[in-house]
Amino acid sequence: MCTPDQGDGLARHVPVLVNQVSQLLSPPPCGTVVDLTIGQAGHSLVLGSRLGPDGVLVGIDVDQRALDHARTVLRSLDCKVILIRGNFAQVGDLLRGKGIDAVDVMLADLGFSSGQVGDPQSGLSFLSDAPLDMRLDRSIQTTAADIVNDTDEQVLADLIYRYGEDRLSRRIARLIVERRKLKPICTTKELAELVCAAYRGRRHLRIHPATRTFQALRIAVNRELDNLQALLDQAPTLLRSGGRFGVISFHSLEDRLVKQDFRSRAQTGQYKVLTKRPIRPDPQEIAANRRARSARLRIAERI
Repeated sequence: MCTPDQGDGLARHVPVLVNQVSQLLSPPPCGTVVDLTIGQAGHSLVLGSRLGPDGVLVGIDVDQRALDHARTVLRSLDCKVILIRGNFAQVGDLLRGKGIDAVDVMLADLGFSSGQVGDPQSGLSFLSDAPLDMRLDRSIQTTAADIVNDTDEQVLADLIYRYGEDRLSRRIARLIVERRKLKPICTTKELAELVCAAYRGRRHLRIHPATRTFQALRIAVNRELDNLQALLDQAPTLLRSGGRFGVISFHSLEDRLVKQDFRSRAQTGQYKVLTKRPIRPDPQEIAANRRARSARLRIAERI
């Protein structure tokens, strides 16, 4: 569900589970809403439309292009809009820097926008040839190419297994190390071909062979699970009583962290979990937006 260009270099993006997010997070008209991953502002536009002139919508993103695009998308809203460039792992400091100590709604969509995946320089996709980068925040020093070319074989295998849950991680790591002895692995095509070679002879694969390795490297480069844990740790200190926190995840590693955190905090009386099971998109949404198929929404309410 994306088209090549909107004039800002970003592909058109369809937000997932948008109706469920709007209904279940349900911000009060004078409330403060924080979209922790504003992306192309699809969720923010829907949540912000529920706010009145006394409401505040805060959008956070590491990508300045996303913030610039969001500014245009959200200009019709009645509420006050504050856009902040930063990582949600520092959400407490980012909000306090704007004089905000407590909020009514927080939402984190942990997926990637079509614009990010389609950016030829991002190196996030194995479907096109690009520099092996994968940094969502360009201030990060280490790229995927650095990890692939400099990491010890055992450590690399463990990384692919831990973050990609790929059972062929050792074979993949071995092929990578053998190839990089000849020359550095610098592009997505080179890496994808190596991973495919590790899977040669295996049939009836449900996903592309390179999917899990690319996921593992992207998580490692961007410290995604560390950042998510930092967000989960801070959320209870920022939500008002009755405030709601929603997280949309797209793979089991993220969803497991969220599930365990919500459950643990429910046991200690911090949260009431509103989603006993994650909310999934219905068949109609998946048919209209294939990207939605792996989305899982969990929501907790601050007690």
